[in-house]
Amino acid sequence: MVSPISEFFSQQKSSPNTEKMPVLFLGHGSPMNAIEDNVFVQGFKKIGAQLPTPKVILCISAHWETKGTWVTAMEHPRTIHDFGGFPKALFEVQYPAPGSPEWAKAIAQEIHSTAVGIDEQWGLDHGAWSVIKHLYPHANIPVVQMSIDYTQPPAYHYTLAKELSSLRNKGVMIVGSGNMVHNLGMVAWDKLNTPGFGYDWAIEASSKMKEFLRDGNHQALVDFKKQGKAFDLSIPTPEHFLPLIYSIALQDPNEEMLLFNDQALAGSLTMTSVAFGLES
Repeated sequence: MVSPISEFFSQQKSSPNTEKMPVLFLGHGSPMNAIEDNVFVQGFKKIGAQLPTPKVILCISAHWETKGTWVTAMEHPRTIHDFGGFPKALFEVQYPAPGSPEWAKAIAQEIHSTAVGIDEQWGLDHGAWSVIKHLYPHANIPVVQMSIDYTQPPAYHYTLAKELSSLRNKGVMIVGSGNMVHNLGMVAWDKLNTPGFGYDWAIEASSKMKEFLRDGNHQALVDFKKQGKAFDLSIPTPEHFLPLIYSIALQDPNEEMLLFNDQALAGSLTMTSVAFGLES
């Protein structure tokens, strides 16, 4: 007797390709973006209105770091409020998107460079739900998260992401969620409500990052630790930058790129977000 899981895998392998899904990198910023209606939230909503309906969303969030690579595989992932010091209203937000154990295992099978663990404990952290809720507000698309192996170098993540490429033709929308420039230790808190304010080094690094993106120079972004002081200040720890590495690895040659929410914030952050392969 064929198991339901085996039947699911067989169906996915034999099913015809669907409309090719775009790939996103979302600068998620503060968790407050989940409940505010600011310029960045408006940017997410505008992009959301242009997106197709995927079978499942695969999210790589800066806020799930693990030893090894894992995917969430529960039917009903919990909404994780992985932060403190925010208003009660933020802790009351729920994003009850379903999970998909079947898709989680199918995604894991696409990866051959490492073993991928199946996780039934994590859920959806704020790097995922605080932004995806603006793209798909009805929470009707299954969401699977993939963790970031903190023990591995950037090139490892780029190679791993490449192995997910075929999923774009099977109805899987892949979303990286972090921030290109992210130095919380140097935030200008008095400028938090002044979008566009960035320190010189943050603006310099952001400009170079966008230049590399426009040129399709993925190697320079993978080698971000070799790009000088402005990059060192902008990426003091890698977890918020690595989701971008996943997203660029999935860009097809000559595929169109769209930048949105392209602003600095509070001196040492940027909200710059990217869409690859979005039909105009």
